[in-house]
Amino acid sequence: MAGQHLPVPRLEGVSREQFMQHLYPQRKPLVLEGIDLGPCTSKWTVDYLSQVGGKKEVKIHVAAVAQMDFISKNFVYRTLPFDQLVQRAAEEKHKEFFVSEDEKYYLRSLGEDPRKVMDNLLIQVTGKKRVVLFSPRDAQYLYLKGTKSEVLNIDNPDLAKYPLFSKARRYECSLEAGDVLFIPALWFHNVISEEFGVGVNIFWKHLPSECYDKTDTYGNKDPTAASRAAQILDRALKTLAELPEEYRDFYARRMVLHIQDKAYSKNSE
Repeated sequence: MAGQHLPVPRLEGVSREQFMQHLYPQRKPLVLEGIDLGPCTSKWTVDYLSQVGGKKEVKIHVAAVAQMDFISKNFVYRTLPFDQLVQRAAEEKHKEFFVSEDEKYYLRSLGEDPRKVMDNLLIQVTGKKRVVLFSPRDAQYLYLKGTKSEVLNIDNPDLAKYPLFSKARRYECSLEAGDVLFIPALWFHNVISEEFGVGVNIFWKHLPSECYDKTDTYGNKDPTAASRAAQILDRALKTLAELPEEYRDFYARRMVLHIQDKAYSKNSE
């Protein structure tokens, strides 16, 4: 049975108070329209960004395809002056390139890992993007390896290899200049740029500060309680490994049922 395809709701003219009091607590993705972003939506042209960014060198990901796979790492790391990066990113075909004449570029400003336990506002300043999101409730269908899904081609997945992926509910939206997408912490998302554009991410910690590792400035780590629980689980699995397979299988299944009963949310989406 194919999973549901659901549109991300869109609302226009939402005030900060309305968002924080009524929408933010729902913990669901939402596209906000009509927010005054200032002159950046018209001002941030290729020429303007090249001039302002200048020759400052930046580290980028370069791939031959639009879908960058952070598990198999189908990209290379390179360095370019910022003005050259902007000029190249705006081209359909490149006269100068690292991998191929139609290679794609991705600039990450801070850190190597996604901020997986933080809330995020994705502000589409210029250009267009398509964003597909999956609820954390559907994590068991996403074939996770660490924090990333092994299913790279979400539009035409290999269901012989990933049969459970068809059960995952898919939330989708298109972003144009001026749109702002709220992505709650823990939601998995896949972003495709449909044309050259600039997006700005604003991250903030959803949980109280004491829930995070004090050294984790950018929210790259799991909350400390989740990290401790994962370590305890690893030790439990090593202990189970001392049993014969038949016993190990039985007690592992019983542990899973116990976790589901005690930890899974009883609230339906």
